[in-house]
Amino acid sequence: MNYYNEIKEKLIKSEIYDRAKDYSKDRHKVSVYFDTGKLLSEAGKE
Repeated sequence: MNYYNEIKEKLIKSEIYDRAKDYSKDRHKVSVYFDTGKLLSEAGKE
């Protein structure tokens, strides 16, 4: 068993998972901000 390669693989997978999770959170934030701005724009018209 090559411990170095196994440890390296686990760390890389963890990093990829964290980045994907961060991307998902950021994407959700942008969506929320966009919807909030849209509602404020509509409210300003009334």
